[in-house]
Amino acid sequence: MGSNIVINNEIENYINKYSLQLNKVQKDIISYNNSLGDIKKNQISISQCHFLHLLIKISNIKKILEIGTFTGLSALTMSLALPSDGTIITLDKNENTNEAAKNFFKSANQENKIKIINNMAIDNLNEFKNKNQKFDLVFIDADKENYINYYDISLDLINTNGLIIIDNVLWHGEVIDEKKNDNLTKSIRKFNIYINNDKRIENLIIPLGDGLTICRKL
Repeated sequence: MGSNIVINNEIENYINKYSLQLNKVQKDIISYNNSLGDIKKNQISISQCHFLHLLIKISNIKKILEIGTFTGLSALTMSLALPSDGTIITLDKNENTNEAAKNFFKSANQENKIKIINNMAIDNLNEFKNKNQKFDLVFIDADKENYINYYDISLDLINTNGLIIIDNVLWHGEVIDEKKNDNLTKSIRKFNIYINNDKRIENLIIPLGDGLTICRKL
């Protein structure tokens, strides 16, 4: 049976060299995040940028909901892949990172497509549900303890064949380390089990970045 190649830094650099290139503002965001210290890990990987870009392009996606904005790399990536009439609503309670994201969106001329809501995500999700608002894709990359709550409500915000994508599901490989039993690691393990047992969707974990789960609503 074939096995997956181990992706070290050299292989990752090679992949990035011979793959779709990021634009200037995406690179600016990455450079800015590198100056932030340890919280730069909240950024999606370059390989995840490429994946999201192509997925949106080939799936006729027009309306996206993002839970967790950080400094805007994932939202900008998805916006650049959308058609001119596409839209993104992104939810995050951090005013400082939201402001940085807004500036980057403006620099990329994407502020007309992206709306940032500075609030507790769960409140807006319930509001969208009550209004029967629908999206083609929901991207979840926020506080891990609430992943199941975000996911459950998100299922009500997409139609059949709609997609939910969740980041950090491999959690730096700690999901398989029996010595790791902190609350965040246990939350990810619980979420992965919950998703895998959910008959409302079909799912796949893809080893890009810190692990992406792709869910299609049945």
